[in-house]
Parts: sequence; C-alpha cells; structure tokens
Amino acid sequence: MALREVLQFPDPRLKRVSEPVAEITDEVRQLAADMLEIMYDEPGIGLAAPQVGEAIRLVVVDTDWTDEGAERNPLVLVNPEIIESDGKILWNEGCLSVPDFQAEVERAERIRLKALDLDGREQIYDAEELRAVCFQHEIDHLEGILFIDRISRLKRSLYVQKRKKALRREQEESSSASGANF
Repeated sequence: MALREVLQFPDPRLKRVSEPVAEITDEVRQLAADMLEIMYDEPGIGLAAPQVGEAIRLVVVDTDWTDEGAERNPLVLVNPEIIESDGKILWNEGCLSVPDFQAEVERAERIRLKALDLDGREQIYDAEELRAVCFQHEIDHLEGILFIDRISRLKRSLYVQKRKKALRREQEESSSASGANF
C-alpha cells in the first residue's frame, strides 16, 4: 500500500483547524499506524494528521528515536490538549511540511498534556524541553499553525520567497521534461 504524502507549505490544507476524533475506529488506528511509518521514513520525531491531509486531532510522536536502528518508543495522541505550561525556552525547529528551513521558536519549557490513547483511555504526559516542544509543535498543526507562523515577519517572508522560487523552478523543470504540447 502506498503511504500518504506529507503536505508541504504552502498547501492550504495545512491551515485548516482539525476536528476532534469522535470515536476511535479501525480507520483511526490505521491512520495512526500509517503516520508512524511515514514519520520514521521521513525521518521525523512527530507528525500530525493534517500533515497527511486528514483534518482530525491525531498526532504521533517519538522523541526518543533518533535514526535507523534506534529503539522506537512511539506515542499516539488522540485529541491532545495542553492543560498546563510553564517556563520559556528557545528551540531550533524544523518541520516535515516546511522543507529546507529551521528557525528558533519560543515555546513553553514544560507542559502537561492530556490525550486519549488508541484504546480510548485518557493519558497524562508531563514533558519538558525537546518533548514539550515537539508536543506543542504538533498541536499547533491541529490548529492550522505552522512553526513559521511563530517567527519574525522578516524571517517568514524570506522563507516564503525562497519556497515560491523553488516551487516555480520545480514546475518549470517538470514542464520542460514533459516535452512539447500540441
């Protein structure tokens, strides 16, 4: 089965606010499994359902995993919600949906998160530093927010210009590769 493609900026679907998961079905479980496979293949440490075109409140995370061969410790978060946050930290973030760019983003240093697992049981997670940043980054996706929405207007506009130029170049290359149209 072909896995889903990770949507990339400026795809408008990345800006949609996601709906809560009303019921944890086999389809939701399969989507979570697909998302984990995509996350590890990319590779990344988090992925939200909107990044694969599904506007539901579902996130997968594995901040313990670093590369091929490393032990995997995945978390699947259904309807995640930050219930407490404390402190501030600057973290250099990147995103599978924002290619070729990283920037420092200010986040809460520590958070407490409430979510359902795939069995519908409520779980509470206390996280700090990288894990807290990852949870916040992925929950932002559920709200239609990209990390570039949290950086200075100048840095964001420079990235947007660079991205548009790269997309135009890709389009021109694919047009010239397809040959003449009659």
